[in-house]
Amino acid sequence: MTDAVPGIVLAGIVTGAAFSLHEVPGFGLFSPMILAVIIGILFANVVGTPQGSLAGIGVCQRNLLRLGIVFLGFQVTAGQFVAIGVSGLAIAALALSTTFFFTLFAGRLLGVETGLTQLIAAGTSICGASAIAAVNGVTKARDQDVAYAVAMVTLFGTLAMLALPPLAIVLGLDAREFGLWAGASIHEVAQVVGASFQAGPVAGETGTIAKLARVTMLAPMVLLLGVFLRGKTSDATARPPIPWFIFGFIAAVLLNSLVELPHWMRPVLTLMTSLLLALGLAGMGLKTEFTQIRALGARPLLLALTAAVFIASLSLMLVKIVG
Repeated sequence: MTDAVPGIVLAGIVTGAAFSLHEVPGFGLFSPMILAVIIGILFANVVGTPQGSLAGIGVCQRNLLRLGIVFLGFQVTAGQFVAIGVSGLAIAALALSTTFFFTLFAGRLLGVETGLTQLIAAGTSICGASAIAAVNGVTKARDQDVAYAVAMVTLFGTLAMLALPPLAIVLGLDAREFGLWAGASIHEVAQVVGASFQAGPVAGETGTIAKLARVTMLAPMVLLLGVFLRGKTSDATARPPIPWFIFGFIAAVLLNSLVELPHWMRPVLTLMTSLLLALGLAGMGLKTEFTQIRALGARPLLLALTAAVFIASLSLMLVKIVG
């Protein structure tokens, strides 16, 4: 275990830098997870990741990242489904599931590698970098694929965060409609908050709840994907593992819904979630080189753009029809 210490320390330094940068004006709209993977990539390509740190980086990528997914469950309660209403939940669920499968189909048409397509589909439709990390626990995609998918979430989630508020004014959406649209279509929780609260507290609260409803759907989507991949693989030794950490996520959601946790514990759990997820994604960034990302070409970029436009358009249509 001692050979893992250098890598964990290095990932911790990157994570600390990400949390610090998150506090700088203008960078607060980006989650520490996104900042951690970006800083990790920059370090790996400018300074270079020492070989002696790879064991610890692997611990961050596997163990700590999965523990972070479990902790993510403490940010969601069953009551949030009730608060958003049947129509709001229907919008979030339909937008998520349809976008996920549309992106898989579009990726096949564009000739994008299957693992990368699945990561882009998850990041766009569910909850950004957290979903990419969780789905990668099943797909076992390459580190450069994870980094590329996170970069796409950052790019198009940020563009959506900036574009949706003025578009909502042009389209004449009220506060609740805009909140539902933002929560059902923008990639990251921080990006949803940044966009929806521009239209006031009603839009902000509605958008946040709609987004957290999408986060809750992470568990069934990852489980279904795991079952699907196991069914497609004939070699039992090569089958993707059952994502046991998702059951931990479900247990955390149930506990958070049924038990009144002390008020002081909630900010601690939220911080631990961000810390663990950032450590895992920092590890992925530290193992990613620009040459590997460039080698993926422009097709994944086109796929991520197509998926982002699709979920924004579909969510808007559903808000107008159902909301």
